[in-house]
Amino acid sequence: MKKHNFYAGPSILTPYTIQKTADAVINFADTGLSVLEVSHRSKEFQAVVDEAVALTKELLQLPEGYHVLFLGGGASMQFCMVPFNLLEKKAAYLNTGTWASNAIKEAKLFGEVDVVASSEDTKFNYIPKNFVIPTDADYFHYTSNNTIYGTELRKDPDSPVPMVCDMSSDIFSRVFDPTKYEVIYAGAQKNLAPAGVTIVIVKESALGHVSRPIPTMLDYRTHVKKGSMFNTPPVLPIYSALMTLRYYKEQGGVAEMERRDVEKATILYDEIDRNKLFTGTVAEEDRSIMNVCFVMKPDYAELEKDFLDFATSKGMVGIKGHRSVGGFRASLYNALPKDSVEALVAVMKEFEAKH
Repeated sequence: MKKHNFYAGPSILTPYTIQKTADAVINFADTGLSVLEVSHRSKEFQAVVDEAVALTKELLQLPEGYHVLFLGGGASMQFCMVPFNLLEKKAAYLNTGTWASNAIKEAKLFGEVDVVASSEDTKFNYIPKNFVIPTDADYFHYTSNNTIYGTELRKDPDSPVPMVCDMSSDIFSRVFDPTKYEVIYAGAQKNLAPAGVTIVIVKESALGHVSRPIPTMLDYRTHVKKGSMFNTPPVLPIYSALMTLRYYKEQGGVAEMERRDVEKATILYDEIDRNKLFTGTVAEEDRSIMNVCFVMKPDYAELEKDFLDFATSKGMVGIKGHRSVGGFRASLYNALPKDSVEALVAVMKEFEAKH
């Protein structure tokens, strides 16, 4: 039976990425060595990093003056690296979920934080609107896609100050204007590579303006100067990231990924809205195309475990909702094929017919 992988992260990778990575584990770049054991300073691996940087710049249409880094520590490390490097007096943050809340907590260690708006009062089931960003803030930070709650800002906000964005779960799934941002960061384990590497895009002109001393490893300038090689980088995830970037380019780039993702999400949301057993959990205008969250309608709440067991028996993997929310969550990252979404819809229809 075919498995359909809806895990929120680490999550599905393309067969292209998995096969090419597996090949490199056996014989990397015809060196006769595994990518697991090759020196990160070898010319063969340096070529991997160089191409990954170039493809990221090409796919995201980054202009001159932006650096692409591959770092450890996950997106959570960026919660402190961003304010360490950018927050001099005050920063503005939008609170739309758990990860945004964690970023706010870290930023408060470095200076004043203005939380311009929050949807915590309704368990983060919508994106706040019409908030005011202070013009004297050093930057405005937001999380573009909220994996736990299933909300997403799909367009760049209008901001009077430079922006910082955590794009961990929707990078390479939507076209955006990079010139509005000073820092963009994303844990790779959702739309790019296995867990272990974080992609960080930093604007050169944003660096060097804070008065505090910055520890060497937490200073973006360290990693810019050393080309992500100040310490040993996560070699295998970077190689897998390169394979995914090649795949995206072959498939037509970010705009094509976005078209496919919107199509997949529409198929599933249409079924959630039609099906008598299920209901969505977030405001329709803020629905994520990456993480679709839904629950049983109140009259059928007792069927939640039955549906989860039924879907699992049909090959649906990873659709249980986050423990803090409950219900169900289907993650529709770039690597997930449309037929997996159609298979889930068929399961939902079959379960409806039984009840």
